[in-house]
Amino acid sequence: MFDTLSDRLAATFKNLRGKGRLSEADIDATAREIRIALLEADVALPAVRAFIANVKQRALSAEVSQALNPAQQTIKIVNDELVGILGGETRRLRFAKQPPTVIMLAGLQGAGKTTLAGKLGQWLHKQGHAPLLVACDLQRPNAVTQLSVVAERAGVAVFAPEPGNGVGDPVKVARDSIEYAKAQQYDVVVVDTAGRLGVDQEMMRQAADIRDAVRPDEILFVVDAMIGQDAVNTAEAFRDGVGFDGVVLSKLDGDARGGAALSIAHVTGKQIMFASNGEKLDDFDAFHPDRMASRILGMGDMLSLIERAEQTFSQAEAEKMAAKLAKGPKEFTLDDFLEQMEQVRKMGSISKLLGMLPGMGQLKDQINNLDEKDVDRTAAIIKSMTPGERADPHVINGSRRARIARGSGVEVSAVKGLVERFFEARKMMSRMAQGGGMPGMPGIPGMGGGPGRQKKQQKKGKGSRRSGNPLKRLEEEQAAAARREERSGSALGPGAAAEENFELPDEFKKFMG
Repeated sequence: MFDTLSDRLAATFKNLRGKGRLSEADIDATAREIRIALLEADVALPAVRAFIANVKQRALSAEVSQALNPAQQTIKIVNDELVGILGGETRRLRFAKQPPTVIMLAGLQGAGKTTLAGKLGQWLHKQGHAPLLVACDLQRPNAVTQLSVVAERAGVAVFAPEPGNGVGDPVKVARDSIEYAKAQQYDVVVVDTAGRLGVDQEMMRQAADIRDAVRPDEILFVVDAMIGQDAVNTAEAFRDGVGFDGVVLSKLDGDARGGAALSIAHVTGKQIMFASNGEKLDDFDAFHPDRMASRILGMGDMLSLIERAEQTFSQAEAEKMAAKLAKGPKEFTLDDFLEQMEQVRKMGSISKLLGMLPGMGQLKDQINNLDEKDVDRTAAIIKSMTPGERADPHVINGSRRARIARGSGVEVSAVKGLVERFFEARKMMSRMAQGGGMPGMPGIPGMGGGPGRQKKQQKKGKGSRRSGNPLKRLEEEQAAAARREERSGSALGPGAAAEENFELPDEFKKFMG
């Protein structure tokens, strides 16, 4: 969603690099480019004015003029102001001291409230709560059925005593759901209310009646992030008519310009609490202003990536894989490769995961063109192999490749390419485990592969020079033999035994596998 804004800001900051000192004219030009970028992103004008004023004030102050690198300091200022305009600190849910905690969802029709109710229910369930979804949208056709289906997919309970489609009293359903939750010991109640195609008095009155009936601990306003500044106008109408405590952005994965996300917290004074960035139930998480600002500036979101990895990978499996790698590269088989690939797939979309890495904004076209089905094809190829072939891919000859290709529905070249890539990956992992470092990079000091080893390899590549004088050459050979005898602590030379018995340190093992 923020690709256009990210590109404009990156181009603006690129012009600052290389300047030893920023003049007032440089700061004005930078502020003008940032203002244009924000307006093109459909950010509300009051938010743009406040943002630019803060950036200019801080950029002209002593904190930049005395900095060693004023360009980097300006980028830091923009990052800080982005965090501020997005709401500042992360806002957490307030839970009732006496359960159940009541969360009411409000918003326009089409904003995605019903689907988001299922996402929120699954998120709460993963947090250790017992949520109950309540179907109070009795106007929209099949809204009750949709919520029941979403709740089943999310693995949470639903309270839907009325069929909907214009039948039933939503206020009574909301009131009865509280008693039902207490009786069945559900500690969180998520009330899905009706919406309209536009803000009207009837919708506001019904939402206010439900609010008065259940007295929610949190009222979350669900807004479609793709509708731009209209989202701000709708949020202000709901704030004045019903009131809400926090904002939930839906459809954050769309191709809109992102003005709603950058405007709504500043204009309404209510923080964004959650964000939905996909159609799957897992595409939902708490909103972190600092992480979103980091993504907009192309610096990635490593914290979110680490959190996803911790939720997906178990410590026991990581230790098991580290032990295999420590034994040697041949212990790592295609079965292990398939298991690791499936674990990564559980973390979510590959393209979204890559987008969280710093510097990937320069490769966003390649990332967006990634075919997620390649993972499925790779899994099909491995599963078409026999257990013996997975354990030792060296046995895969031409006839075996043809059989595997037929079984997985791919070309023979795809099978050959997969096996070759597996061997390369295993070789790289072996090199890392033995302290050789990444290819093309210096090794870790004390773990081999460092500058000393590289120098020895360079010297060895030049070859030894021998004198053309027979007597002098004989003296050189005798001197070399004497030096070898003095160094002989092992048949392979000093330090060989240490390299043969090398074991990956414990603090690095957790990163392997």
